[in-house]
Amino acid sequence: EVQLVESGGGLVQTGGSLRLSCAASGATFDDYVIGWFRQAPGKEREGVSCVHSRDGIPYYLDSAKGRFTISTDNTKDTVYLYLQMNNLKPEDTAVYYCATEPRTSYSSNYFCHRAPLWFNSWGQGTPVTVSS
Repeated sequence: EVQLVESGGGLVQTGGSLRLSCAASGATFDDYVIGWFRQAPGKEREGVSCVHSRDGIPYYLDSAKGRFTISTDNTKDTVYLYLQMNNLKPEDTAVYYCATEPRTSYSSNYFCHRAPLWFNSWGQGTPVTVSS
């Protein structure tokens, strides 16, 4: 079973930056899709940015384009996922989670849109609060 550990959240002012990190382990990461999701108070969880290892072409939520950058790094057994978030806005306030599906042909777009409906191995998340 995949284990996910997120970190890097915090409290920042509008316009500030944060870099989130996620360590994904417990699986063989061949041909995987991985991404960042967030859930704001009273709202549904949504995909922020996802990427598939095969093509490396990222998907971004419209509101994240131009401000957020997803990246990955790998060891033999662990995928490290990052999200550089710049020019943060109060509407970015949420708990941020990572999720991954190893050995899949799901596109980054599909995973970001659909994973909140069925993925059930979420980590503890890391909270991001952007003050105005």
